[in-house]
Amino acid sequence: MAVAAVPALAADPEPDLGVGTIVPIEGVQPGSSFSAPLTFLNKGTAEVPSVWVTYAVSPGLKADETHKNCTYYTVPSYDEMPASNVASCTIEQPLKPGVVYGTAKPVSLRALGSAFRDGLRVTIGTDEPDPGDGGSSEPVRGTGDPLTLVEKAPATDTDRQNHPEPVAEATVNAVNTADFALTGAEAKGKVGDKVTATVTFTNRGPARVQGARDESVTTVAVHIPKGTSVVKAHGYCDAVTKTHYRCGTSQSWVDVNGGESYPFVLRIDKAVGRTAGEVTFTGQERPFDQNAANDTARILIETGKDTSTTSGSTGSAAPRS
Repeated sequence: MAVAAVPALAADPEPDLGVGTIVPIEGVQPGSSFSAPLTFLNKGTAEVPSVWVTYAVSPGLKADETHKNCTYYTVPSYDEMPASNVASCTIEQPLKPGVVYGTAKPVSLRALGSAFRDGLRVTIGTDEPDPGDGGSSEPVRGTGDPLTLVEKAPATDTDRQNHPEPVAEATVNAVNTADFALTGAEAKGKVGDKVTATVTFTNRGPARVQGARDESVTTVAVHIPKGTSVVKAHGYCDAVTKTHYRCGTSQSWVDVNGGESYPFVLRIDKAVGRTAGEVTFTGQERPFDQNAANDTARILIETGKDTSTTSGSTGSAAPRS
């Protein structure tokens, strides 16, 4: 007698959870606290018994209050991703379907002295969050009242549209400045010598600056001194002409006291005395940089006495291309 096949049990559908759209936060003062109202929606048809809520902020921000049902840790920068300060909270309460929930109190955040172009990212799910490939610092449990959710209202069609995904992001812009500074280099040699001139870009703060994702946070133009030629340029520098290079940055952000060093190996081709090339910022506008005094620098190379009959004054700058 044939045995009837046992029908496979249908897998439980994945919960359909959404985070409400977060309005951008503007005009934050470094050192101050501010709040971010957060809402959540169970868009499915079944009750979800418990959830994990995380909120991650960029390095210029941190949690101002901690909750005992949350752990706090830092994910360092890796690949093209900047570092983030994370709160991971387990909410042991059911979420009814079709009901908008909010945190009982708005999440409180603090802007650090380096705050400027920062961001907030909030997620909700039923699985414990993974810090990702970058790993994390040792989690520290909070000590304050637990983070809880409260029912706000039955969800409308507009609410469903405003909770499209289990993740939401918002910009947090602080009122701050950052001093981008250039430092030149000096070297000495004779005709035929190879010398290294290292140009540096430094963010002297007080703000950390986040640029557009996957783009250099600034661009540095380097003009090579007359009488010399480039044997080897730094890897972040591209030739515009033989005497003009444009240098980018390794990441789309620069921390306070961070920056780049651009070593150039130059060959002295001709004795022209003391010769100079200019270094300047170019490309992106920097309205946050209010100190123009260190926006230019020079590469100075002592090439030996100019013995040609047509030699002029020394200290000539390379023609700009």
